[in-house]
Amino acid sequence: MLVLLGFAMIAVFMVLIMTKKLTPVLALIIVPTVFGLFAGAGLGIGDMVLESMKSMTSTAALLMFAIIYFGLMIDVGLFDPLVKFILRKLGNDPAKVVLGTAILAAAVSLDGDGSTTFILTTAAMLPVYLRLKMSPVVLTCVAGLANGTMNILPWGGPTARAATALHLDVNDVFVPMIPSLIAGLVVVFGFAWLLGLQERNRLRAIAPEIWGTPDTAEPFTAEKFDGGASDGGSGSSRGRKGGGPAGVAPAVVGSVSVLDRTGTLVDERDSAMADTALDPNRKTLRPRLFWFNLGLTVAVMLVLVANIVPLPFVFMVGSAIALLVNFPKVKEQGEQLIAHAPSIVAVVSMVMAAAVLTGVLKGTGMVEAMSAWLVQIIPTSMGPFMAVITGVLSIPMTFFMSNDAFYFGVLPVLSETAAHYGISAADMARASITGQPFHLQSPLVPAILLLVSLAKVDLGDHHKKVLWRTAVVSLVMLGVGMLTGAIGIG
Repeated sequence: MLVLLGFAMIAVFMVLIMTKKLTPVLALIIVPTVFGLFAGAGLGIGDMVLESMKSMTSTAALLMFAIIYFGLMIDVGLFDPLVKFILRKLGNDPAKVVLGTAILAAAVSLDGDGSTTFILTTAAMLPVYLRLKMSPVVLTCVAGLANGTMNILPWGGPTARAATALHLDVNDVFVPMIPSLIAGLVVVFGFAWLLGLQERNRLRAIAPEIWGTPDTAEPFTAEKFDGGASDGGSGSSRGRKGGGPAGVAPAVVGSVSVLDRTGTLVDERDSAMADTALDPNRKTLRPRLFWFNLGLTVAVMLVLVANIVPLPFVFMVGSAIALLVNFPKVKEQGEQLIAHAPSIVAVVSMVMAAAVLTGVLKGTGMVEAMSAWLVQIIPTSMGPFMAVITGVLSIPMTFFMSNDAFYFGVLPVLSETAAHYGISAADMARASITGQPFHLQSPLVPAILLLVSLAKVDLGDHHKKVLWRTAVVSLVMLGVGMLTGAIGIG
């Protein structure tokens, strides 16, 4: 009964958020509550949820103050030069922008922390997407793909968990999987390029006079530009008014807007950023404090990577200093906090609501029952393929349960079974980490909640675009692991 209720609860939850019948927050609260009562939790369901919520409070604090801090840095203009540099290098070609997003996310993922990756990638790239009228869902999809693939790094967490659970050296698990990691990244970059081409074609369709072939692009008038306005993205930005197919007012030289031969908007006065989050005339800009804000941000990042004090406290102090220096008046400080309140409420409420799902899964015994059932249904004839089966199971199981529950609860049982068929623990550990690209998209992962909240993207929209792609990446990593002998068959 617990097994049926567990799988039914997860299925109902996913259907409701992907069909947008309920918001993720409501689905995370209502669905587990109903199924928990059916599972016999009774009045004890409250204690289950509160116990789970205790482990979420530090995460909620981290996300709250990280949103405040990086929102402030965008408002005061810290990232404006970076955006201009990116646009100079990538032009306004969506395919190059999306591929650049994947490369940036993969590079930042080397630090092993998903929250840091998504914060930096979103801060750098979201203004570019909004300026070019690109869909922020593409940004979250590509960033999630890249970070999920890189999550098998030894210091990322899952690989260390798998090695610890099976008493192995972490290098013995990771090093043979390097070819799989490379193959996964190749697939990610391929998906990024294809998504970029789709965005390029979509934008050309809604405004052919601007998004035509760059080499043949002709000057166009402001009147033409206004006629092609359309909203092609799923996200929004505070203060954005649309204004054209790139989500911005055109570059204006006299009465004419111009594209250079690379397809880049030529705009010496930055009028192309007017009425966007990067409006050069916004009242929150603090150009004289640029170097201070840059130094503060570098310091915050260094402390974050060094992990010498708790991360929530790092962003608490950083936000306080940034507010005090950039907005010394109490009224201005209040205005800034109010300006970022919608993003804060969205992400913190989702984290707290996720405690209901995890609390019910664990408190009612659904997780343990589902794990035991999956192990029992594997036929004896499939024994020699236990490593492959483990790799396939890791895709859905790490999505619906925490890494700790899978690696310390399920993997040892699977590995013990596999040993009877001559499959080593190392093979099992390597197979178990191939599901990480899919795992990182789970609503139980705080970092992905941060990503969609920063980009103002609906979680259901993100899942519809990213889940099947991450499943492909995971299966490719598993297949390459088998081909290279890193994942053996008994």
